[in-house]
Order: sequence, then C-alpha cells, then structure tokens
Amino acid sequence: MSQTSWEKLSSRVSSVEVLFLLLLPLAFIILKKIIRPCSKSKHLPPGPKPWPIVGNLLQMGNQPHVSLAEIAKVHGPLISLRLGTQLLVVGSSAEAATEIFKTHDRFLSGRHVPQVIPRDSHVLRRLALIWSPECMDTWRLLRGLCRAELFSTKAMESNASLREKKVGELMDFLGAREGEVVSIREVVFSTVFNTISNLLFSKDLARLEDKGMASGLKSHVQKVMVVLTTPNIADFYPIFAGLDPQRLRRKLSNLIEGTFARWTINVKERRSSYVHNSPKRDFLDVFLANGFDDDQINWISSELFTAGTDTIATTLEWAMAELLRNKEVKKKVDEELERELTKNTISESDVSQLPYLNACIKETLRLHPPVPLLVPHRATETCEVMNYTVPKDSQVAVNVWAISRDPSIWEDPLSFKPERFLGSNLDFKGNSYEFLPFGAGRRVCPGLPMANKLILLILASLLRHFDWSRPNGEDLARLDMKDNFGVVLQKEQPLLLVPKKRL
Repeated sequence: MSQTSWEKLSSRVSSVEVLFLLLLPLAFIILKKIIRPCSKSKHLPPGPKPWPIVGNLLQMGNQPHVSLAEIAKVHGPLISLRLGTQLLVVGSSAEAATEIFKTHDRFLSGRHVPQVIPRDSHVLRRLALIWSPECMDTWRLLRGLCRAELFSTKAMESNASLREKKVGELMDFLGAREGEVVSIREVVFSTVFNTISNLLFSKDLARLEDKGMASGLKSHVQKVMVVLTTPNIADFYPIFAGLDPQRLRRKLSNLIEGTFARWTINVKERRSSYVHNSPKRDFLDVFLANGFDDDQINWISSELFTAGTDTIATTLEWAMAELLRNKEVKKKVDEELERELTKNTISESDVSQLPYLNACIKETLRLHPPVPLLVPHRATETCEVMNYTVPKDSQVAVNVWAISRDPSIWEDPLSFKPERFLGSNLDFKGNSYEFLPFGAGRRVCPGLPMANKLILLILASLLRHFDWSRPNGEDLARLDMKDNFGVVLQKEQPLLLVPKKRL
C-alpha cells in the first residue's frame, strides 16, 4: 500500500478500532481451524497469497476496481481473495460474468449484506429488495410490484409527464442562475430525488438550491451513502459484528430512522384516509393496497431513493465531463440536437430519436460504470464456476469496470468513442455480458428503464438549452477525470460549470 493510501486509511481509524486491530491475532487463532478447510481447497479460483490475519486486504487499496483488475491480469478472469476471514470471488471477463449471472445465477444470486445494515437477515427477507439475502417469495413480490407499478412500459408512459416536469424545473432553475457556478452532480441529484419522491409520495422532498450536506432528507440519504462506504472491521472479521467496534451500525441506524421520519407523517396521513380499491395515485397507495406495514414501506422507499439518485447523478456528471472535454464529439451532439429538437420544450419522445446522444451515454457507462463491482452477491450453495469451486456463503463480485476496458473486447478501450455503439446491438439491459453497467440476471437493476429515460432527457436538455464553461474561463479540455470509489464511482473533483442560455 502506498504512503498516501495508508495515510487515508489511518485517518479513518479511531482508538477503538486500534484496540480491535490489536485483538485480531487472537481472532486469527480462534478462527484458524474454520478458515483452514477453505484455504486448503485446491479448486478455489487462483489469487495472490493472503497474509496472516489481514489476508489480501492491503492489496485492495483505495481503488479496489483497479487493484482487482490488475490482479486478474496476473491470475486470470476468475480470482479469489481473502479479506480478513471472508472469501471474495471476482469475475473480470465477459465469460466469467456469463457464468455468474446466467449459468449459475440460481446459486449466486444471494446478497452479501454488510454488517453495517441495521437489520438482521431474517428481518430483511420481509423488508428489502436490494438487501434481501435471497431471492425468495417476498423479494419476488416486491420486485414484481416495482416492475409493474414503476418500471413497466405502461408505468413509464403514464409517468413521462412527471419526469418531463421535473427536468423542466431543473432547466428553469439553471436559467435563473445564468452566469453562476453550479454543481452538475448536486442539481441532478435533487431533480432525480424529487422525481422519485413524487412517484412514491406525490410530493417534492428536496430543494434544488440545497448544496452539499445541506439540511433535509436529501442530506440524510447522502450521509447514509458515506457510512455505507466506510471500511468496517466487522465485515472482514464477523466475530466482532455484535460489538459494532466502529459504531457504524448504530450511526447508520440513527440516520435511517431520521430518514424515515421525513415521510412518516405522509404515510400515517395516507393510511388513515386510504379507501380500499380506490384509484392509485402513487406507489404509497400500491403499498397500502397490498397490506404493507410502515416498516416495509419505509425500508423499500429508502432503497429506491439510495439506489436511484446517485447512480443517475453520477452518470450525468461523467457524461457532461466527457462531452465537454471532447470537442469533436460535442460538435456532433450539438448538430444532432439542432437537427432533431426544434421545439422550445423537450419531451421523452423527442430524445428517443437521438442515436448519437444515446451512443454517448452508453460510452459514458462503459468508461465510468456507476457501481464498478456492482453490489456483491453471495453464493447460496457451493457451485463450480469456470471449473473452480465457489464455496457457499462466498462473496461474489463482477468487475464490470475491468470488462468494459478489456482490450480483447473493445478497440482503443481508454478513449471516449461513442461511434463504437452506432449500429451495434449492445445494450445495458443485462443481455450483453461484455457491457453490464447495471448488472444482469435476477439482481439486475429494476430501475434501469427509468434511469435510461431520465439520463437521456436530462442530458439532452442540459446541452440543448445551455452552453457551458468552467469557472474563471478554465480550459474544458483539461478537466480532471480522476474517480473516487464509493457506493458509486464519482468524479473525484465535482464538475462545477457556468451555464449560459442558448439563443
């Protein structure tokens, strides 16, 4: 680990954590017999030799997607590592992704639930969609309801006017701040947040003018993201989970309860006035019609907020950055928008006829997948993948970042070339295993249809209505494109731009 990486990790370690690190040798002795059978298996995927106690933790670094891609170059497309006492299996090729998400999806579609999540597995089975440990009956019901009521073709068509309205409000907000510096990530985050809150509760729950960790529900969701990305000793050494050594579980529990409180009054008011079989206004009515209790409503709502907001906001930030620093690509986009969008207002039906802009979004997702390792799966049964054994309860991840930059698949993989998608059948719906920014199989992102439409509509609107420059006239071609690994792969330096209305 580099000095910089070590300093970053050390800065996040408290005295309590130091105590537990000192106790790790004892834990190592206690767990040695438990670990030995797995470590002696001759059929585990290859990987770097683990160190005593810490395993391969120090080899992960601050950019695990990059570190794992480098390890895969040495050991092959399916690797295994020991993170503390936990086994992690990572696929880094289209072939590995196919076996994990298609061939063995039945056995590898469990969810690895981080110790920070303040609910036990048996509770999550009746509450959660993303964090449900297995794809069982309640999970199927929840996913089916989300698909039918939020993300089906019919639901998407009926909610198109809502999305267009929220994007229109964003354009009005930016127009009123012509010449001022705005954070693309923040304003898009708020727009997506309010789109989701209206789908759920028929009301706005964020303000476009909020900045950073401002007060309000939006800030609670952002703080939840921060806690979720904090390295947790209990994840690597579950023997300490009940002690919550870093107090992360307690902190997240408080944040989640604070988040729930922001809409609890809406749920109670609606429940008291709800009439069975009455027309459904939003997803809250769907919850009530299906007999969901408050805990279920709160948990699913929070999952929809956290899953949808940062993913879309981050993708749009990367797309704007790539287009502004690639002048020739931006010129082609402008020509397409000028040719196809002739009205003052822009609708979803208008932007569906923009093949080059669509290709730009795909190329953005290829180079900057929002969740580079996706959300880790868990093996519910021992199975064979690429002739290697993946033991039951192993964590299983797919490095879509590495696959998207594989030179055996993509010509000139590090360059931003939207043309590679023109005339191509490649999509990001989980059918093309060389391009999986939203996953595949049972756990593919259920909100993908809405994400696709919102990203396209917002990006087209930002580029059609405004010209953009950097503060103080800084060179767009010299934008810093370093990324920061977290719940999503954000730009390390937020994209700050100055809008100017186009005539």
